[in-house]
Parts: sequence; structure tokens; C-alpha cells
Amino acid sequence: MFGERRRRLADAMEWRGDWPLEAPWIRHAVGALPRHRFAPDRVYHCVGRLYVPVDRWTQPDRWADVVYSGPDDPTVVQVADGRPVLTLASPAAVVAMLAALAPEPGEHLLELGTGCGWNAALLSWRTGPGNVVSVEPDPRLADQARRRLDGISAEVAVETGDREAGWPDSAPYDGVIATSPAERIPWAWVAQTRPGGRIVVPWGLHGHLVLLVAEDGRSASGHVRPRPQTSTPCDDHLRRHPAGGVEETQGLDGADGIGITVTADKQTVWLRDEDNVLDVSTSRGDRP
Repeated sequence: MFGERRRRLADAMEWRGDWPLEAPWIRHAVGALPRHRFAPDRVYHCVGRLYVPVDRWTQPDRWADVVYSGPDDPTVVQVADGRPVLTLASPAAVVAMLAALAPEPGEHLLELGTGCGWNAALLSWRTGPGNVVSVEPDPRLADQARRRLDGISAEVAVETGDREAGWPDSAPYDGVIATSPAERIPWAWVAQTRPGGRIVVPWGLHGHLVLLVAEDGRSASGHVRPRPQTSTPCDDHLRRHPAGGVEETQGLDGADGIGITVTADKQTVWLRDEDNVLDVSTSRGDRP
């Protein structure tokens, strides 16, 4: 059932150049850990403006089509009040962020937002058993993801907690990756990352932010890396109601040249040059 769909998706990503040449391990990991193993038995398909449930056991072909719909298509796995509240992130977004994080075997990583567990599994495939800590605020989702990860013998420590607080008990980390956008970068994420480590965070609909922690550990700075987006049937609705990596554009019309610097007391957004400041907010998110 899945073989042809997986091949089509992989070929589409190859044709577009989504598979990073500098990180061939990602394609191998995705091949070894296909996304359908982490999708719940009920997913949702957008028909007009309505999210219609599709069940694996009663509509297996339709379910597989939704899970493997396209490189830029997230799979909606949870809906509340007619709105998507959780998705299995699109393959292209997952691949791009893993390439940006650039994890190495043996590195100690923190994931913020376990969700269905697919991204944590891919990280563990790269770094090895016992090297990934994943924080999920929803206890039910954390338990489900833990069972999926245990089922493939991925030794990931799934913890329940506030993602903004990170997970200090296992710090420091060589890298931190968030699976959904943040209005601001909590200082805890920087403080728990070793000097020279990377922090990767989705940035609205445009791409993802890649921060490098300074050698003195007192700041982190970096740019938004844009990525192409294609429209989906639910694109307009997802723009209004963020879920699992899809969010409003955070007040900026494009990602080219946007940079961010984070310190313990403030976050500064700048364009192309740190002297060209667009916005400053305090560690609490207030404008000074």
C-alpha cells in the first residue's frame, strides 16, 4: 500500500532538490522510518473549509493518500472546534530543519514538541540511542509518542513539560530543535545549549530560524532560512489557525535577510545587518 506512494513522494522531493546533498543521512533515515508509522489511525482531509476524518482501518487507501499527499503538505492529525491543532509536519519542512540542525552521531539533542514522534525518531536514528530528549506539553500525546518510539526501539527520553522551559535536567545540549513556531525565543533554550551549538525553530510560513550560540554563551544569533511553499487545499485556513509548524507570518512579509539576536533580557529582529533593527522585545515578549 505504501511503497508506491513513498516512491512518488521521494521522487518529487528529489526533482525539487529537497534532499540535501550535504546530509545524505536524512534520506536514509526517512527511508528507514517512514512517516506512516507515526501517523495516528485517524487523520483529517480538508474538503472546502471542513476537516473530514479519514480512518486507517475503514479507508486505508484514502488514509495513505492523506499521509503521503505531497512534499509541502502537513497531515492534520487533531482538530478542535473545526480547526487543526496538531499536524504531522510536511516532509520538506522536516528535512530542511534536520539539515539546518546538522546533528552528528553521538551528539546530545533537545527537541521541543514531540507531537507524533517522527522527528524525534529521525534525530535518534542519526545520533544514536539515548542521545535525544523530547519535551511534549500534552501528557496524552507524550504517552502515544513514547509508545511509538518504544515500538521501534528508539531510545528517546520523552518528557512532559512546558517547552518554553526546555529540559534543564539533561542540559547542556549540542543542539535544540523546536517543531512549532515561537513568537520569541526563550532564553532557556539558549542557556541550555552549549557554546557553538545550534537552535532551529520554524519561522511562520517562510522557513526556519537557525541560531548559533556565541562562544561566551551570552547570546545566540542567526538568520531565517527561507524555503519555497506551495499552496494546499487548506492553506488559507492553516494561515489563520496555526498548527504543527504552520503559523501566521509573525508580522513580516518575507524571510530574506531577516536575522534575530537573543540575549538574556531581549530579542532583537534585524534586516541584513544587526544595526538595521526592525523590532525589539524583552524576555517576556513586551516592547521596551
